[in-house]
Amino acid sequence: MPTENFMDILFSNWQHTLQPFGVGQLAAEKAFNDLVAAYSSPSRYYHTLKHIHHLLSTIEILQGYANNLPAVQLAAWFHDVVYDTKAQDNEQRSADYAFELLSDLGIPESTITTVTRLILNTKDHQAAVNDYDSQVLLDADLAILAANSVHYLEYAHAIRQEYSWMSEGDYITGRQQVLERFLQRSRIYYTPLMLEFAEPSARGNIQAEIKFLLMEFAVT
Repeated sequence: MPTENFMDILFSNWQHTLQPFGVGQLAAEKAFNDLVAAYSSPSRYYHTLKHIHHLLSTIEILQGYANNLPAVQLAAWFHDVVYDTKAQDNEQRSADYAFELLSDLGIPESTITTVTRLILNTKDHQAAVNDYDSQVLLDADLAILAANSVHYLEYAHAIRQEYSWMSEGDYITGRQQVLERFLQRSRIYYTPLMLEFAEPSARGNIQAEIKFLLMEFAVT
């Protein structure tokens, strides 16, 4: 359960994100409570408010690369608001959710359009060469791949818990395919900072997880 202090920090961050748009206090609180409820679902182990906090912290580090920082921050808040491991349309449903809630808050249509586009780009984690806002969001979303070994293991375990309905063999096969797609890319990260400092760690972590999965598969 998130601590009161953690929630205060998150709400302050939410208010800061909405500040350029002049959203009223009551409307901001209601929207925040809706987001908290969505990210606090008992079926979530990784895609939680802690993930959102980590994402926003990383975006703060990478903000110099963004063209539309408020849109990137809003997209971070909404990108996993709908998360069902048995569904294939989470990103579209999250974008739809963002469209409705941000419209109710009176956010400009141009900003909402950017936010929904950024959310949809998290499906395949691909960004165009000049789409710097997507690059910042995607790099922040995948920053966990470059975490230290302890945090990476916690992440990998949490993902497995979110797919607890899958058999061990099916999960190992599916997870291995996802991880190998990242290794096959010429680069996992887009921003120069992440490419230089996070890319080697991410590739090492992914290779180590694949090796572990193959050992598990051999045992099952």
